[in-house]
Amino acid sequence: MQRISANISWPLHGIAASRQLESLSQASLAPQTLMQRAGLSVARLAQAIAPHGRHAWIACGPGNNGGDGFEAALQLQRWGWHISLNWLATDKAPADAQVARQRALQAGLHIQEQAPEQFDLAIDALLGLGGDLSDERAGSALMRHWLDRMHSSGKPVLAVDLPSGLSGDTGQGGAAWRPQDQRHTLSLLSLKPGLLTAHGRDQGGQLWFDPLGADLSSVPATAWLIGGDTLPRIAKAGAAHASHKGSYGDVMVVGGVHGEGASMVGAALLAARAALHCGAGRVYVSLLGQALLHCDVQQPELMFRSWPALSPMAPDLVVVCGCGAGGAAAAALPQVLAGSGPLVLDADALNALAAEAPLRRQLRRRRHLDTVLTPHPLEAARLLGCTAGEVQADRLRAAQGLADETACTVVLKGSGSIVAAPGRSAQINPTGNALLATAGTGDVLAGMVGAALAHGLSAWDAARWATYHHGTRADEWASCRPGQALCASDLIGALRQGR
Repeated sequence: MQRISANISWPLHGIAASRQLESLSQASLAPQTLMQRAGLSVARLAQAIAPHGRHAWIACGPGNNGGDGFEAALQLQRWGWHISLNWLATDKAPADAQVARQRALQAGLHIQEQAPEQFDLAIDALLGLGGDLSDERAGSALMRHWLDRMHSSGKPVLAVDLPSGLSGDTGQGGAAWRPQDQRHTLSLLSLKPGLLTAHGRDQGGQLWFDPLGADLSSVPATAWLIGGDTLPRIAKAGAAHASHKGSYGDVMVVGGVHGEGASMVGAALLAARAALHCGAGRVYVSLLGQALLHCDVQQPELMFRSWPALSPMAPDLVVVCGCGAGGAAAAALPQVLAGSGPLVLDADALNALAAEAPLRRQLRRRRHLDTVLTPHPLEAARLLGCTAGEVQADRLRAAQGLADETACTVVLKGSGSIVAAPGRSAQINPTGNALLATAGTGDVLAGMVGAALAHGLSAWDAARWATYHHGTRADEWASCRPGQALCASDLIGALRQGR
């Protein structure tokens, strides 16, 4: 059993892949072996979560998830715990779950009709893979009542495999989340992508994993968790002494429109400053519209060029286009798409692409060049011709669909940001928190991707590196400054502390 952290990459298996993995594992084991292994693992983690606890409430569902709960109850009883046991009665339980229930009853455990008033730890063993809490499902009202009782108790809650009702594929569904929840999830046999994106990170709480002896390589992964162990380094520390600013690449930020009663120059400056502090050798800023700014007094290293800034553009110049560009993005994009080498498209550049089919066709013709799109869900929805709700309903599918449609690497931002590219398994970022939900942090991310491209990373590696470290800086801020807000400028300051 391992606690899942951001340090190690893991294969992720969705519902279909997890069932295939389960079938292959069961074929080589005696009946009930996997369930008994699962119950023992749950019981061990329960003891670790509540080391001084002596009363566990275990709510068991009608399927194999409930069987895991019965096996955990049996183990905890042997270790001296008092067990309060609820069960959503059914006469259609799988064979292994029926055996587990009989073993628990024969050991003297009793199934109660009511939830206990007091307990030290609750174990949610109601629903696993494919389970939902829709009104159409028999017993949903009772399960929701039990879950509400667990999560309002202030006691630790351990979910078996998945929080009940949460989709292992999409991270949608599940019980209401409360900020004060002490949630833990022990993912069994396989690590599910739904635990790491959309609502999964809130629903699952602290995530643990036990493969139960399964060979994870026997079934192709649905996606992967980005781990720090798989990422390249771009820090200048340790670089050759005989280097110069041209050794670390050039970045130009195109955006920051000013005029017509609005100014978004700050967005371009945030992206440019981020690129500079992530190690780009030279960073240029080309503001659009009625731009009067010729120097960033807080960052005088930035060099300003009027648009069009370089004609023709140097083939190795990395362009970050769209941050605060407003409607001017559409006029700038034809030259950017035709003349730039590595390219990052964000914000208003994405909106211009969504609005104009000729720009999308021009983008697809760049398929052999390194191009990264960094949409939030609404921007992705505009490009895909759907709603933001549909994107969020299946973030993995949306990110991969957009990558395939545009022939680009895509960073779909949000809880569990997803990096996707044509012909690759998508990867989910484990870092970051709600402090990033503020204006300008997306511009910082775009600048970070640009810097990574300038260092010579591929679009795929640049997107993964930037997304991971962007979230890591926010996690470090939350750890060192609990309760203190994080603005985009603070995030850039945090980049100075290390990469």
